[in-house]
This record gives sequence, structure tokens and C-alpha cells, in this order.
Amino acid sequence: MVLEDEKIIDLYWERSESAITETDKKYRSRCMYIANQILNDYSDAEECLNDTYLTAWNLMPPERPKFLASFLYKIIRNHSLTRFKYYNNSKRKKDVCISTEELEECIDRSGSTEEKYDENEVVVAINEFLDSLKKDRRFIFVRRYWYFDSITDISEKCSMTEENVRAILSRVRKQLKEHLKRRVGV
Repeated sequence: MVLEDEKIIDLYWERSESAITETDKKYRSRCMYIANQILNDYSDAEECLNDTYLTAWNLMPPERPKFLASFLYKIIRNHSLTRFKYYNNSKRKKDVCISTEELEECIDRSGSTEEKYDENEVVVAINEFLDSLKKDRRFIFVRRYWYFDSITDISEKCSMTEENVRAILSRVRKQLKEHLKRRVGV
């Protein structure tokens, strides 16, 4: 039986070691998918998964995540990206590099972003933008820029041509850029 998220979070707060076991039962496959999309190496993904469980253990308490899945996915994604950068400074996984480069065009790079914009404002603006997208466009955008899916994978999942996926992504990036300019002056 798989526990509800609230019960799993309670286990973390009680400092019960079964919190990790229950988390692994429920979220292992999805977390491994996220790590493998970035790292393309099962053993590195496993290490990131273990780091994710340790980070979750150290953050709860005092943090009590509203959505455990999102909380864990963000942690494993950050661990995986850190490991990716460490191992691949010169030889990068093509899809990860292309994905991040595509998004860079949405943000003005003149001056330090940290100095110019409040990070929370940018996050809120991006979330507003994602909420405003039609479900299919949001799916394509998130698969590409959060999970780092290839254009081919996205086109297969959405039953559309790769060219169509590229065109949608291009339009959505332009819309995001305009939204960020209006909302936070990025």
C-alpha cells in the first residue's frame, strides 16, 4: 500500500526512517526518470536520488511542502543539473544545452539578472504565464524545459511532427519573453 503524501510528510516530521522507504516506493521511478533525462547515466541518477532523499530528510522539518512530488522533483532536478555541470563542463548532453540556450533568449542578459530582478517576481511571472497557456502548449513547454525531453520524444508523446513542436516552442518562448518584459521588466 502506498501512503498519502501527507502521511509521508508526517513521517519526516516524526524523524521516522520509514519516510525514506515510503518516499522511494511512491516516487522512485519518476525521480529516476528526471535524473536520467539530464544525466543519461543510471548510477549517477541513483546517486542523485540518494542525495534527494537526504536533502528531503534535512529540509523536513522545518519545511512542510504543500506538494511532495513537486518538492522532490525540484530537488532531484537541481542535484542532477549540478552533477551534469560538474561532469560535463566541456562535453555536454546536447538536449540539455539546447534547452537551456533556447530559454536564455527570454531573459535580458545585460547586467546581472540577480541585481536587476527579484527572483520571486520572475518565478511568479513564469507560473502565471504557464497557467495562461493551453494545456497542450504547457505540456510541450514543461516537457522540453523542465524534463529536458528531446523534440523527437515530445512529438511522439503529442502525436505531432517535430517541426510542429519546434514551431510551438518558438512561439511560446516569444510569448514568455513578452510576458516577462511586461510583468517584471526582464
